[in-house]
Amino acid sequence: MESAEVCKVFIVSGPAGVGKSTTSKQLVKSLSRSAYISGDSISHMHVNGREKPWESKKELSLIWENILSLTKNFISFGNDVVIDYVTFPQEAKWLREKLKNLDLDVEVIYVVLWTDNETLMNRDNMRKLENRMGERCLVLVHEFIESGLDKKHLLDTSKNSIQDIPNVINEIRSNGKFLIR
Repeated sequence: MESAEVCKVFIVSGPAGVGKSTTSKQLVKSLSRSAYISGDSISHMHVNGREKPWESKKELSLIWENILSLTKNFISFGNDVVIDYVTFPQEAKWLREKLKNLDLDVEVIYVVLWTDNETLMNRDNMRKLENRMGERCLVLVHEFIESGLDKKHLLDTSKNSIQDIPNVINEIRSNGKFLIR
């Protein structure tokens, strides 16, 4: 790829129901050359024999290898990439290292959207019934806390509404603290 600019990979993470997809879809629209990768969509590509990724390391590895392949392909053609998926720090670092080892000129920005539990559950309840995660939202909060997550990657959206998404996107794009070094 011949390009004067470094491509960026934005990993938008957080517990289920925090607003990853809503934010990611707006973020990808704000970039001039970009691709959107939904980890959930990648996960559901595996039809027969699929296991729940939170219960199977093998399934989770398959998802991340597929995300890596797509990310690499989009970057090779000069696109920024927005990954919308529940991503823990070790997975974000793994992706950064894999891209670095491929000698791709890329920056990886890892942001974990965060909110208080009450707001999280309220947001989850606003989803269509078939998309609600219920208790799984709070389980993920605990898993993030236990993951060794560096607080610099947290972006608290507790007081934000959907009208504040442009400000959230600006923060993600401009705040260097989210960059994985």
